[in-house]
Amino acid sequence: MFHRIRRRASEPSEAQRRFFEMSARLQDQVPPGIGKPSDEPERGEPVAVVDDFLPPELRVPSHDQLDGRMMPWGQPLVLDGEMVACTECGAYRDWLVLSTRDEIWLRCRAGHQQQETRLDTAWYNRSAGPADATHATFEDCLRHLGH
Repeated sequence: MFHRIRRRASEPSEAQRRFFEMSARLQDQVPPGIGKPSDEPERGEPVAVVDDFLPPELRVPSHDQLDGRMMPWGQPLVLDGEMVACTECGAYRDWLVLSTRDEIWLRCRAGHQQQETRLDTAWYNRSAGPADATHATFEDCLRHLGH
């Protein structure tokens, strides 16, 4: 039974034969104008030059123009199966995560800061949402985030 199925499948069907014959007949035929360069280039109306940059008040500084970025992290932070706690006061939630100079720092509500070497800038970029504001000073940013 399987031998019969294989034998039938190896022969092309009638539709396949017709397709092969038609494609062989049409192989060397090319519609007129295809593949030949036009004698004279197409000329359109001149395009007005438009400044496509946003106005200065709507521009966001790039990462190399910022000293750092920070985001709130309200829930406990668990790294390598261990909950991160402040080394000075023991707080384990309501962090500010700071990303500056390819380092990640954690700041608790009491204002203690500690570097977290198990996190990197790639983690910060994956976890942080879009920036909602930029600030001139670190203290302005802390006030904005409620710390």
